[in-house]
Amino acid sequence: MAVNLYIPPESQIFPIEGVEIGTAEAGIRKANRRDLTVFRLAEGCSVAGVFTRNRFRAAPVQVCEKHLAGGHDIRALVVNTGNANAGTGESGLRAAHDTCAALGNVLGLAPTQVLPFSTGVILEPLPVDRLTAGLPAAVADASPSNWFAAAHSIMTTDTQPKIVSKRVALGKHTVTITGISKGAGMIKPNMATMLGFLATDAGIAPGLLRDMAGAIADRSFNRITVDGDTSTNDSFVIMATGKAPVRIDAVSDPLYTPLYEALADAAKELAQKIVRDAEGATKFMTIQVEEAGSREEALKVAYAVAQSPLVKTAFFASDPNLGRILCAIGYAGIDDLDVSKVRLWLGDVQVASRGERHPGYQEADGQRVMKEAEIVVRIALGRGDETETVYTCDFSHEYVSINADYRS
Repeated sequence: MAVNLYIPPESQIFPIEGVEIGTAEAGIRKANRRDLTVFRLAEGCSVAGVFTRNRFRAAPVQVCEKHLAGGHDIRALVVNTGNANAGTGESGLRAAHDTCAALGNVLGLAPTQVLPFSTGVILEPLPVDRLTAGLPAAVADASPSNWFAAAHSIMTTDTQPKIVSKRVALGKHTVTITGISKGAGMIKPNMATMLGFLATDAGIAPGLLRDMAGAIADRSFNRITVDGDTSTNDSFVIMATGKAPVRIDAVSDPLYTPLYEALADAAKELAQKIVRDAEGATKFMTIQVEEAGSREEALKVAYAVAQSPLVKTAFFASDPNLGRILCAIGYAGIDDLDVSKVRLWLGDVQVASRGERHPGYQEADGQRVMKEAEIVVRIALGRGDETETVYTCDFSHEYVSINADYRS
């Protein structure tokens, strides 16, 4: 059950000039579902990506990194769901390369101009014959208006498609931004998310786009967690087609900041939608850590709280057993933390001050807040001026059921 996840009507999902998308049924893992997606990009499109830091990086991740690092004119993306092509060794790399070659053959491109992406079950060989057999149908289906279909096609355990689309005024012109993401479990990105694709018709210099992609991932997908597991396949890609009459080549351009902020906001919305649709989630929680001595220690505390199974199950039960939050703060790894300076709020209710129960706190007030679908946990450390925010969810019985049955 997704928590307040907004799905825009198709009339509000704007195509990006220079991007065409097609989907097809390839039977990667299950029959009678669209599980193959192809993005076709116009010549001159800038493409940048950020990928998982998991040492078991999936074969398609390795191929994507190689093709992007080679400075190739990326003209196509291919995404399959149902099989991650991870933990598959040399045969997995061959399958990823064969996928690029097959799509390149259909589109008249070099294999190095294609980026492959996979998501699904780990440690199983990719049925590359089925994937490549489905490519002509996906290409034939290509249309600028297929973002909504693609958002469905890349889903695995997601219950809802995740899509964002907006038009933004930049100077005298308007640019369009549209993106999709997928992910519901195995989410603690150490770069990005399970899969995220964001496109704009603005023109952005390739080197600048690379820097933007990393910074945007850090503000959005690197601030979410469902279960603390970083996937083998995490990938976040930004495409800038240059079809709008806006071209940005340097940070000093006065249009850089508003475009960067618009792209970052879109990525943040996509990231939060992953948490809102997390496996079995019933609560969406914002963990805000203030007065930290550094960003790093703020994030240590935020993630310690956000990933604590005891905290997450308490929120699911609406049980104000809030000592669990203090416990997580204490083991977050700040060795010289002065607990007498720590304060804690649950929504508008102050729970702790001077490292102990706040004198005015009543458990009924804590329970009132915990029954809400969206909850803010605010923690002040009394150490400095840095603030960081992480988004997470509760743990329900359904999370266990989904993951116990995932391969069935």
